[in-house]
Amino acid sequence: MTTLVHLSDLHFGRDVDLEQVAEAETFVATSVPNAVVISGDLTQRARHGEFQRALVFVDRMRSFAPTLVIPGNHDVQWWETPFDVTGADRKHRKYRQYFGDDLTPTLELPGLCVASVLTSHGVVWGSMTWRFWRDAAVKGHLPSGEVERIQAIFDRQPAGTTKVLALHQNVVRGEISNRMGLARGKVAARRLAGSGADLILCGHDHQESMSQLDDRVVVATAGTLTRRTRGKRASAFNLITLEADSIAVQHQMWEVSARTFTPGVARVFPRSG
Repeated sequence: MTTLVHLSDLHFGRDVDLEQVAEAETFVATSVPNAVVISGDLTQRARHGEFQRALVFVDRMRSFAPTLVIPGNHDVQWWETPFDVTGADRKHRKYRQYFGDDLTPTLELPGLCVASVLTSHGVVWGSMTWRFWRDAAVKGHLPSGEVERIQAIFDRQPAGTTKVLALHQNVVRGEISNRMGLARGKVAARRLAGSGADLILCGHDHQESMSQLDDRVVVATAGTLTRRTRGKRASAFNLITLEADSIAVQHQMWEVSARTFTPGVARVFPRSG
């Protein structure tokens, strides 16, 4: 049995709820998962102070378990190079300063491979939609080459390895927002379903969910550690249990009266061979 804690959308800066952050740290410290995955939006405005506080949190997670972290759309300084007119490197300059040059890290442990793709590219043509005024700098996109790279990573894993794919934008349409996180979302979902992943971890929508792609690939969407949730719901992150024949996802929900996270909805998905 392998356990993962999946967090997303901490938004250090204006929107972060530091009490929730502290309780999430306590949860990870006491549950001792095999790995922690943080699927983007560590900051609110990609400022140095926000990244510095986020790094403190990530280092705390790393002291408890191997931790994989990726950038989200709020971590991108897209305004410095819209449409990459002065090159693509500048928009992730601060993120790289604090979390390293690898924007698509891979975490490999016995029986587990967590790979990641970069979907938060800022204001670029690939992420544009016809609703430019609403989606600019918010939507992400999934280049086809990224899926091929992930397939190669998964193909080299030993038999029996659980293959997990992490990205920021939500793969499944939000229940309340009714929005997909990726431009050309249906095409992206088909690519992800064929990536070889057993489990996909994402965030972005600020509403927790669990579902499947093609009735085969489990998708777990984490909420946020802020009060900016969809429909004024409780904040949430995910506790995931991987076994040989199943993937179990349980939302950990912020309980205002108790000032802590408590177990929420859980679902067990049979493994597809």
